Amino acid sequence: MKDAYIVVEHIYKKLRGREILHDMNLSVPSGAIVGLVGANGSGKSMLLRTIAGLIKPSKGKVWVDGKPLGKKHSFPDDLGIVIENVGLWPEYTGMENLALLAKIRGKIGKQEMEEALKRVGLSPSDSRIYKKYSLGMKQRLAIAQAIMERPKLLLLDEPTNALDENGVALIHDLIFRERKRGAPIVLASHNRADIDLLCDSVYFLEEGKVVRREDKYV
Repeated sequence: MKDAYIVVEHIYKKLRGREILHDMNLSVPSGAIVGLVGANGSGKSMLLRTIAGLIKPSKGKVWVDGKPLGKKHSFPDDLGIVIENVGLWPEYTGMENLALLAKIRGKIGKQEMEEALKRVGLSPSDSRIYKKYSLGMKQRLAIAQAIMERPKLLLLDEPTNALDENGVALIHDLIFRERKRGAPIVLASHNRADIDLLCDSVYFLEEGKVVRREDKYV
């Protein structure tokens, strides 16, 4: 696809002798939201990790923003990601966690971190440490760390897990706003409302394969 920001070409991945991705192909245009649907073990999370450069494919190629992931570019240049077990520090507050992460790239300051927390419905002045957070608060903080630097690409694995109805609506609105500023988004979700409401295209996965694709607005 000519304007594709992500291109996945004939990806295979084996783990412990089992093929978990089989001839996987996917294309994500700039500024689009693409959904991944499938049962547990269908390959959704593994595909997201492969696009993020966290898993190296056994065969095939992943292109992000015109650059192949490999020895020269191990990871996408400008990525925000929500995956299971995000590595946050249990003894620090939400704001302190974002500050530690922001130091890695040095792109943003306190104002941007506070804005990210407010966008997901958390208070920058909350003195509770991360391990005292509810599951819903932990999910909101994971999303805050993904968006705080306004990345060019967002990969979201089950972004509305553990959220109540108001939280889901808030995150849906946030995802639309991220798309509006031009970020392509790949979204894996068991929540059919996430897929139906948010996504332009949907890939249906079974046993590590794409079995169907639906384009909703083309």
